[in-house]
Amino acid sequence: MKYYIASSFQNKENVQAVSQYLFSKGHVNTYDWTLNERANTVDQLERIGTLEKQAVADCDLFILYLPGGKGSHVELGLALAYGKKVLIYREKAFSPEEASSFYYVEGVNHVFGDLEKLFKLF
Repeated sequence: MKYYIASSFQNKENVQAVSQYLFSKGHVNTYDWTLNERANTVDQLERIGTLEKQAVADCDLFILYLPGGKGSHVELGLALAYGKKVLIYREKAFSPEEASSFYYVEGVNHVFGDLEKLFKLF
């Protein structure tokens, strides 16, 4: 299976742990944004945005690791538009006030709890 994990830099280490686990199970990451530093030029933003857009297009499973930033939510929109299987992960459940309506559309699944609970799916 090919996957892509969207999140924020604050979750970089945990995203790497999930990616390493999935790799150990034979799955392929379509793009590892955790190898990047924060973009600070228009050229860097364009390059990274293009790579991330293609990564979402190429994946079989899109994982949104919350909390995420604005980019991860744009990627969620792409994943939904592309008809990808979507999994949202967060340590604790979110309330309706915290959530986006797009967290509840058809094809979106949720996992709440420690990473072991997420790993059990694979």
